[in-house]
Amino acid sequence: MKIIPAIDILSGRCVRLSQGDYSKQKIYSDNPLDVALSFQDQGFNYLHLVDLDGARSQGIVNYSILEQLSTKTDLVIDFGGGIKSRRDLEVAFNAGASKVTVGSLAVKDPQLFSQWIEEFGPERLILGADCKDGLIRTSGWLEESTLEVVDFISGFASGGLLEVVCTDISKDGMLQGPSFALYEEILSRLTIPLIASGGISSLMDLDRLKALGLSGAILGKAIYEGKIPLNELSAWNQKNSTNA
Repeated sequence: MKIIPAIDILSGRCVRLSQGDYSKQKIYSDNPLDVALSFQDQGFNYLHLVDLDGARSQGIVNYSILEQLSTKTDLVIDFGGGIKSRRDLEVAFNAGASKVTVGSLAVKDPQLFSQWIEEFGPERLILGADCKDGLIRTSGWLEESTLEVVDFISGFASGGLLEVVCTDISKDGMLQGPSFALYEEILSRLTIPLIASGGISSLMDLDRLKALGLSGAILGKAIYEGKIPLNELSAWNQKNSTNA
């Protein structure tokens, strides 16, 4: 299971939200590059970069930060937030994203997302399945839908999709453990590499996610709040990670 540290960008700074609430933000750094380099120095290979400004806007906002991190680190960056059009997708790739996570657009225009998978390659696109109470949410988690998360993922699973990031919004930023039951349900019904996001707060959480068969885990607040010291996470990563 691969460990993927996260950087969420809002107004150019590294922040974390609680349960996706923009009014409940905490600033951790004014310098995203320093944070990314600290992850690289600890031996991590991956970075999950989220444009929170873009997520609630009409397109990508913080592409310059993506470009800075991609050119000044060796991290494999997956980028999400604000992908509302083909132009946004191209901007992200041109700015150095190795992969792009698409959530809201995949809900609103699944046919277009399927076309992108075919055109750009399934290895370059990740499905973002953000949910609360089992239902998908979009637009920076601000808009509700009636689409069940398993059905949403299933709709793309047979179309060449290679990776899914699933975030239980109710767990995100709360440091009370991830949504084990949700991930277990998804994996019992679908055969697809699944990345956990939201609520991870200990190495025991990571052990359990790995045992369930998760292919990856995204961590943010647990790192920034010192719940999992970076050196301990690095040691776990070196022992348990995959290079997939």
